[in-house]
Amino acid sequence: MYALVDGNSFYASCERVFRPDLKHRPVVVLSNNDGCVVARSAEAKALGVQMAVPYFKVAHWVRSGQLTVFSSNYELYADMSRRMMAAIESLVPSIEVYSIDECFADVSGLSDLRAQGVAIRQRVAQWLGLPSCVGIAPTKTLAKFCNHLAKKHGAYFEGVVVWSDWSAAVQARALKSEPITAIWGIGRRLGAQLSAEGINSAWDLQQANTATLRQRYGVVVERVQRELQGVACEGMVTDEARQQILRSRSFAHDLIELPPLQAAISHHISEAAELLRAQGSQAQLLHVFLSSNRYAEARHQAYESMALVQPSADTMVLHQHAQTLLKRAYCQGRRYKKCGVALAGFSSAQAGIQGDLWTDAGDQKSTAVMGVLDQLRQSYGKTSIRLGSELLSDDWFMQQAHLSPCFTTRFEDLLVCS
Repeated sequence: MYALVDGNSFYASCERVFRPDLKHRPVVVLSNNDGCVVARSAEAKALGVQMAVPYFKVAHWVRSGQLTVFSSNYELYADMSRRMMAAIESLVPSIEVYSIDECFADVSGLSDLRAQGVAIRQRVAQWLGLPSCVGIAPTKTLAKFCNHLAKKHGAYFEGVVVWSDWSAAVQARALKSEPITAIWGIGRRLGAQLSAEGINSAWDLQQANTATLRQRYGVVVERVQRELQGVACEGMVTDEARQQILRSRSFAHDLIELPPLQAAISHHISEAAELLRAQGSQAQLLHVFLSSNRYAEARHQAYESMALVQPSADTMVLHQHAQTLLKRAYCQGRRYKKCGVALAGFSSAQAGIQGDLWTDAGDQKSTAVMGVLDQLRQSYGKTSIRLGSELLSDDWFMQQAHLSPCFTTRFEDLLVCS
């Protein structure tokens, strides 16, 4: 049995944890560079704020005091997510983190599943102040479906739906009540294709001819149907190491000069290398990319790659190569809107490395220095120690006019109560 635990309006809820005066008031969170709405509280939805709507279209509500807006504070949300997962994990045998605001929990063998779901909701609320919903079912797809119903009809189900508590007739009525696009794995385009075949609801998909589904839409849709029928096609995936680490960011305005790009690449490679070491890996492939504004008439993209002679997780080594790739990709006079780095070709940091005649391994010294670097950043914050080139310029920073403090990760942002 699986439980899908999802934080309700997660970004907006994180902001309200530290602003109790905003309880029961409309709150939205904006995307990078304050572009569009990416999270809404229930009150903001009731006010009429649409998802992904550009900020300027709701700014009049902000000016009139009817709506409170925040820039995305990813540092705060990531820490709150980590704490939420720890709270859930304290009640179940294992969890699989699916995204920043939701996870699957293994509840096999536990009795009184509804009581377990209620306990998870209460613990997340008590420890973190975050609202959540829980769906419990024999497959992941049905657990997502139950979570959808728990969120949609929160007042009726009190945030917890257990599939096995329902009779077959009630299960059928629930499947018939939701459109095909409410099912996990069925997007808008695929949903339109299925609707053209007369498959309009979750019930229609569950009852469709399996052989025909597989022939026309492949094994992925067949797997969704099997899971709707109660046949588990995917188990828990825990502690899965990343196969690629990507770090990128759009700028508040176009950049032309090289120093701001160098500072941005330095920041991204530091973040990526820290994640690499956290999962005990080292990378052999390094990519650096630049792109102009996607809406520009003549869009420009540059992409440079390098295969390292020896895989590495050393920030300084990766940084040196990344800056070389940046200079290859950079074209003077062009206007850039975004840059980033990607690491791939991972191997275990514990694996032996065959040396070569020209490269000094220096593994022990590098491991010790990186260990101290990580410890300092974890103990005193990510800005406590940085590469010097990160300070070349701050022109690459995102526009975050409505940014809240990082209450849980920075000493200077600790909440002060009088």
